[in-house]
Amino acid sequence: MRLATDLPKRVAVLSVHTSPLAQPGTGDAGGMNVYVLQSALQMARRGVEVEIFTRATTSADQPVVRVAPGVLVRNVVAGPFEGLDKYDLPTQLCAFTAGVLRAEATHEPGYYDIVHSHYWLSGQVGWLARDRWAVPLVHTAHTLAAVKNAALADGDSPEPPLRAVGEQQVVDEADRLIANTEHEAQQLVSLHNADPSRIDVVHPGVDLETFTPGDRRAARAALGVPLDEHVVAFVGRIQPLKAPDVLLRAAAKTPDVRVLVAGGPSGSGLATPDGLVRLADELGIADRVTFLPPQSRDQLVNVYRAADLVAVPSYSESFGLVAVEAQACGTPVVAAAVGGLPVAVRDGFSGTLVDGHDPDDWATAITALLERGPQTMSKQAVEHAATFSWSHTVDALLASYGRAIGEYRTRQQLRQPARRNGRRFSMRRGVRA
Repeated sequence: MRLATDLPKRVAVLSVHTSPLAQPGTGDAGGMNVYVLQSALQMARRGVEVEIFTRATTSADQPVVRVAPGVLVRNVVAGPFEGLDKYDLPTQLCAFTAGVLRAEATHEPGYYDIVHSHYWLSGQVGWLARDRWAVPLVHTAHTLAAVKNAALADGDSPEPPLRAVGEQQVVDEADRLIANTEHEAQQLVSLHNADPSRIDVVHPGVDLETFTPGDRRAARAALGVPLDEHVVAFVGRIQPLKAPDVLLRAAAKTPDVRVLVAGGPSGSGLATPDGLVRLADELGIADRVTFLPPQSRDQLVNVYRAADLVAVPSYSESFGLVAVEAQACGTPVVAAAVGGLPVAVRDGFSGTLVDGHDPDDWATAITALLERGPQTMSKQAVEHAATFSWSHTVDALLASYGRAIGEYRTRQQLRQPARRNGRRFSMRRGVRA
């Protein structure tokens, strides 16, 4: 049984390549940002202090930002503030690690009880911090290079071999691994030979107080969207991986549908930031596509409420927070049957899952849901989303932390020489040292 003393008092969270304070939907900011921040806030409410280390990206970043009681974000200077994307960051990991260790060195030994790293870059830093601080490392991959490379969209770039090697190192070194779904846990085992006994499945959550059903007419009026049209929304980063082009091509085959796109370019999408706008023009549907910049949480609620459906056509998705947020607002989801989306969306109950990315199949699925009447699934969507909350997520995270701490202490005790009568005693020979 896990003892209460196995629960941490203070957690060091590593999020190297993207800050939890960044606006999701552009750059490298997305669901992981939401996960890191929301889980930290929920932990702090339980009395667990959380310090999040991320790389400073502007000279205006304060070294330390107090987000809420019990939650600090430390902006570590590592490399130039601008001009680096996550593929350049391996060259800055030594500098980042030095900054993290320097911050810890100002405290008494044992200041942090555990390290939780997010994404493989953070795992590389976490592995070193774990060894220096003598505390366990828990790691969440969020995405895996092998999975992304096996489902590349047209025009997307494969993940470099360096990342695959780095991910394997982190999997081998972490004391416990956290997977978003059972499917991801199986991938860690099959692709990286992870020990199943070291994997905990923890579903991400949704803020059920912010994302709630509301007045669709008021939401559309706030966004300037016509009241008498069918609206299908896409929320997220505009890049090949997220496949917003699939939705536009499907919309070209469904003449009565308006598409609402909320997000900004990122990753390989930065090469052609206006590519989606041009595609809408080429397809002849520019007058039926409304583009919005990345939205704040409060504004995002209006996007979900304004839509009849929310589309998540990604080629790869470890979970799909957008899908759960939309359902919490009472909006059914049409999603690709990949990764964690079959968990985030209950097929036939809170939405529809589509096999593949053929625009004809997507047009058929969207049309069928609209003809059925999305409102018939609205209550079911809310019901399904209610099974995911950040409170449930943190329950599972703390349980994983407790296991990691307990197992780590046991290993450390086994490694210490036995003591008898106050003197060190050799376990092998039974001779006093």
